[in-house]
Amino acid sequence: MKTTILVHCPDQSGIISTVTGFIHRNHGNIVYLDQHVDKTADVFFMRIVIEFADTFSNLFHFKSLFQDELASPYKMEWSLHTDDKLPKMAIFVSKYNHCLYDLLSRYRSGELAVEIPFILSNHPDLKHIADQFEISFYHIPFNRQNKVEAEKKQLALLEKYEIDFIVLARYMQIVSGNLISNFPNRIINIHHSFLPAFAGAKPYHAAFKRGVKIIGATSHYVTEELDEGPIIEQDVTTVTHSHSIEDFITKGRDLEKIVLSRGVKLHIARKTMVYNNKTVIFS
Repeated sequence: MKTTILVHCPDQSGIISTVTGFIHRNHGNIVYLDQHVDKTADVFFMRIVIEFADTFSNLFHFKSLFQDELASPYKMEWSLHTDDKLPKMAIFVSKYNHCLYDLLSRYRSGELAVEIPFILSNHPDLKHIADQFEISFYHIPFNRQNKVEAEKKQLALLEKYEIDFIVLARYMQIVSGNLISNFPNRIINIHHSFLPAFAGAKPYHAAFKRGVKIIGATSHYVTEELDEGPIIEQDVTTVTHSHSIEDFITKGRDLEKIVLSRGVKLHIARKTMVYNNKTVIFS
């Protein structure tokens, strides 16, 4: 069983040797270790992947010892994740289908190590895609008049299926603070531009008018500040004066699929750590 530990704490000497020594004493073999120090904030970050011996059986005891012997003295914020259970991912979508198809294709091919209990939409249009992939589909209309009741239904579904994180695959509604507080740094969105730039409903039209030479896409965690959450992944492609707005949109949608899937993979692999509205992304 592989186990991943994520740690951040005030930077101080001896952290790595103390942690690795502790793992060795407790019958763990480190197969990956990466660390980063934010010099400005004076904060230490570390990601460790461990394989335990076949005789190891008491993870609860290991976690208790880690808290008492390491986390408390070093003032660590830490989490531990095992690979024996796939995370459960819910997909929220509206009418655009390109990101949804891409995620589901990667899921079916085994590229995304997750379970997808359901797809949720504020429109019924994409139910046929969920049916094609044999995934439950829930249509919950969302507008000013019913948003409180709609959110209650969303939260009930997320609780029922014990969802670990949510992916907004071009879900064209603003997520409420209540939902965000229930899934902090566990809602991933794709933004159809290279943030922070060209915000609004028609970023490609704005970019076209400005005569830009690159367009991009950004995946990020959702916060209450619209499109201001910690950035996970970004990419760009070049354009020229010869491209039309339709070319911009086509190229942009290709980027959206790629950047969203990369962000999801990084999250699944526990390679992201959020601090001060920024991310540390481990290789």
